[in-house]
Amino acid sequence: MRVDARITYGNLQEVPNLARLAEDIGVDGIWFTEISHDPFLPAALAAEHTRRVSIGTAIAIAFTRSPTLLAYLAWDLAAQSGGRFILGLGTQVKAHIARRFGMTWDPPAPKLREAVQAIRAVWNTWRTGVPLRFRGRFYTLSLMTPFFTPASLDTEIPIFTAGVNPPLCRVAGQVADGFAAHPFHTRAYLRDVVLPAVRTGRTKTGRDTVPFTIAATVFTATGESAADVNRARDEARRTVAFYASTPSYRRVLAHHGWQEVGERLSARAARGEWNAMAAEVSDEMLEAVVVSGRAEEIGTQIMDRYRGLVDRIGFYEPFVPADSKKWRSLLDAARG
Repeated sequence: MRVDARITYGNLQEVPNLARLAEDIGVDGIWFTEISHDPFLPAALAAEHTRRVSIGTAIAIAFTRSPTLLAYLAWDLAAQSGGRFILGLGTQVKAHIARRFGMTWDPPAPKLREAVQAIRAVWNTWRTGVPLRFRGRFYTLSLMTPFFTPASLDTEIPIFTAGVNPPLCRVAGQVADGFAAHPFHTRAYLRDVVLPAVRTGRTKTGRDTVPFTIAATVFTATGESAADVNRARDEARRTVAFYASTPSYRRVLAHHGWQEVGERLSARAARGEWNAMAAEVSDEMLEAVVVSGRAEEIGTQIMDRYRGLVDRIGFYEPFVPADSKKWRSLLDAARG
């Protein structure tokens, strides 16, 4: 199983050193999220300052950029990295697309599927010279001349798509090379809902034999001592409460019969009762979503939970070089 690190930073000057340190510690891939920074700029820096690890966006928001722009970004980063770049795309939720970015919200599953198809259509034009003729429900692309075509690229560019609910899982199976599972999940939800939906999408489009990757990031609560672990569990409980308050993720709760918890958390979030939300997360719910244990044992616990379900695994918590014992635990367990 491959092990990935999520890199976060205060400013771009920190990225080269963090990327090098993550590569040196032995991870297989490093990923950049689109939360408080654009994910493509640090990916370019990481590509310049590493030699081995794969580099990806996990995720970049597809609906705030045109397919052609995404095609250019991924093409350049694939060239910069020597073929190590993975384009990870997701949808975000309606409030952020409409209110934070000022963009139009459309049905997410069909639009994400079409965005991936449109990106591939642009790449195909660049590779083969055939006229660009893509016409869909959300995107129409019909102009690409040699003047706007980048230099040739020998490598393929994998596309991973993300999601929580079955429609987006099926989209990944239909058009992507991999699926990035949201960290708010349980083993049972992955096994019973996510993987069957991905398989359905692959079967529907005749892609059963095409290589496909399942990647997951994991909420953890870990530390050097039992007291450290307990403190980390308290912090993880607050994180789980925040994600569980999002209506779009209610399907995960429903799979375990925790719908009412999600409804109460959404109501508290609407009232701004952030400090009270963690108390709604029971120990049973916490254990299902979060892997907890001391740093030296956390890797084995993660492997026990995820082996046979996913191909790539990583901590939700950002990469911190000082947490070397935790990283060594995961790397040893994944390769043992």
